[in-house]
Amino acid sequence: MNKKTLVPILVVAIIISFTAGFYVSKSSRPAVEQVILVNNAELNKPGRVDFSLFWDAWKLVEDKFINRSKLEAQKMVYGAISGMLRALGDPYTVFLPPEENKKFSEDMKGEFGGIGAEIGIRKDVLTIISPLEGSPAKKAGLLPQDKILKVDDKSTDNITIDEAISLIRGPKGTEVKLTIFREGWKDTKDFKIIRDIIKVPVLKWELKDKDIAHIQLYHFTENSDLEFKKAVQEILNSNAKKILLDLRGNPGGYLETATEIASWFTEKGQTIAVEDFGDSKKTEYKSEGYAKLMSFPVVVLVDSGSASASEILAGALRDLRGIKLVGTKTFGKGSVQQLEQMRGGASIKITVAKWLTPSGKSIMDDGLEPDVKIELTEDDINNNRDPQLDKALEMLR
Repeated sequence: MNKKTLVPILVVAIIISFTAGFYVSKSSRPAVEQVILVNNAELNKPGRVDFSLFWDAWKLVEDKFINRSKLEAQKMVYGAISGMLRALGDPYTVFLPPEENKKFSEDMKGEFGGIGAEIGIRKDVLTIISPLEGSPAKKAGLLPQDKILKVDDKSTDNITIDEAISLIRGPKGTEVKLTIFREGWKDTKDFKIIRDIIKVPVLKWELKDKDIAHIQLYHFTENSDLEFKKAVQEILNSNAKKILLDLRGNPGGYLETATEIASWFTEKGQTIAVEDFGDSKKTEYKSEGYAKLMSFPVVVLVDSGSASASEILAGALRDLRGIKLVGTKTFGKGSVQQLEQMRGGASIKITVAKWLTPSGKSIMDDGLEPDVKIELTEDDINNNRDPQLDKALEMLR
């Protein structure tokens, strides 16, 4: 066979090979209008989805959209994934395109400029969970449960947590305007806040009434358990005989840290929290049994800014020791997120589990109801009154 015939034959062979591969690839996958949901836990049986509707919509856009020449297929795919996750109804499950994913990773590694407020989605509205102690948000007068309706005049309707964070964060010294609505107000108010480098405080404690250790725990960071251990040693060397654990405005953090702190109040091996992954798969977090504060009478202060790990700690102390919670209903942030890296530099932050108290109560959405409900009004704050603290001290006396 000479070279002149070899090349055409090779070309034909390649074409046949490609065509066969393409055919096998197409024939081995289900038709797009009959995508099978093989793991439908709720129905416990396969279900069919009419996926052809998606391609019909895609083709319609390609054929008739006024700016067809400007269509970017990759952005459309990202938008479709974002829409799919939004349809789950979970504000903490979100898609991060490559740029946002890179920024998120950088933020997790270092300092960033912001206002110092933990935010969440409450009944589909962007809401302040808690302004951090000493932060620009706290100094500006923002309160837990404040609703953020606009950021720099941009509506927060249907916004995701990560989109909101991206809008609110920025370089130190720059200004951001939040349009806020608060229960009891007739109209919204604009708060102009100068961003700063946010340093998350951990805790402080002081002796009240000569024998009550008032511990204010602001956050569950990586070193909160070490700071709490130092405070315990100081308390044990003081005249303190009772503990007032103040978790108001504590937006949470690491579950492991909450377990460590709970270990000072509980016996070794007691269940502090349960991570429920569904399908009967659960992980239990047990007390280390440091138990140095087990003999101390304790009251815990909570409010609508108490979320996540602080709800776990409060719930565990109530379930295991019958400790009373004083204040107002907690926020109800009881889910666990995992960051999954995807192809092309994107990622999905997905809710994989919910947290349960030792008695099996889920705090997701419902939060914890206090045993003794005491409201803290705006008038109380403006006049430096704290009826919640007063009631807790009264109970300990």
